[in-house]
Amino acid sequence: MPDLDTAKFTTESVTVTSTSADASADVVYTVPDNHSALIKFLHLSNGTASAKKAYVQFYQNDSTSYKYLANGLSISANSVINLISSGEFLLHQKDKIVCFMEAGMTLNVTVSSREYFDPVRQ
Repeated sequence: MPDLDTAKFTTESVTVTSTSADASADVVYTVPDNHSALIKFLHLSNGTASAKKAYVQFYQNDSTSYKYLANGLSISANSVINLISSGEFLLHQKDKIVCFMEAGMTLNVTVSSREYFDPVRQ
């Protein structure tokens, strides 16, 4: 069970370069060993002068599989999208958020999380 009395707050931001899915996608965030994390904010920014498609996946370490959070999400030119507008997304040790994009896009992705020490996660 995670220790909910203490938390470490983190923010990671990446300029995405990958145009391929799964293990070839750019890693934005990885949950540290012996931790669980609540993802509070997942922000995508298209800095391109035209609409382009973005892809966001999470890697579930327990099942060693990738799942889509956003699959071909069209983002208008020079605009932003928040994928988590309310609520939270829970990840566990070694789970990851990865992203890739349509060719020719300038995509920045920012993730904010609240990490909890979780000694059961080994």
